[in-house]
Amino acid sequence: MTLAVSCVLALGLVSNAAMAQSDTTDKTGYLIDQRNNVVKSGTGLCWHTGYWTPAMAIEECDPDLVKKPPVQVAQRAPEAVPPAAPRPAAERVKLNADTLFDFNKAVLRPEGRAALDDFVAKTKNIRPEVIMAVGHADRFGSDSYNQRLSERRAAAVKTYLLSKGIEANRIQTEGRGETQPVTKPGDCRGPKSAKVIACLQPDRRVDIEVVGTTISK
Repeated sequence: MTLAVSCVLALGLVSNAAMAQSDTTDKTGYLIDQRNNVVKSGTGLCWHTGYWTPAMAIEECDPDLVKKPPVQVAQRAPEAVPPAAPRPAAERVKLNADTLFDFNKAVLRPEGRAALDDFVAKTKNIRPEVIMAVGHADRFGSDSYNQRLSERRAAAVKTYLLSKGIEANRIQTEGRGETQPVTKPGDCRGPKSAKVIACLQPDRRVDIEVVGTTISK
């Protein structure tokens, strides 16, 4: 009988020793029992010793205070830099109506076609969003007549630009008659004459503006 009890006690000691060896957590800041287990209250709270500090915190009792290894954040591959956006561009030219048309006419002259060819060449590096052709007239003639004349001149310019391969939906035309003269009041006084007609030449014009984006080379 004594031998059996001794064996049981020996096994118990071996078991306790194994448990003690397997539990290597430093619990010096907590009240522990004979089995090296932290003593807890009825509500499961651990008992701190008088010299406990947050640095002694263990996962079992104070998980919020235990320093955890930093989380490895996966490095994101650098994002591809998008190509630079095309730069907005605008080209505006004023074409002398006497160069484009004969006086009081809306049919392009050879010199007018050459001027438009030069304009198209200057805008080869621009992808047009819109091309605006605005016709103007001088003060001779009625308001309604000059309005129609300015519109016909703008339409003639559009027709020629279409023949150069510019898309129709890119070209807008407008006539403003004699409402926006370049000459100042009093510059060209007198009745209709060759001298006054020549003086008013700047008012007989077609303004062309192309707005788009510069094509990178």
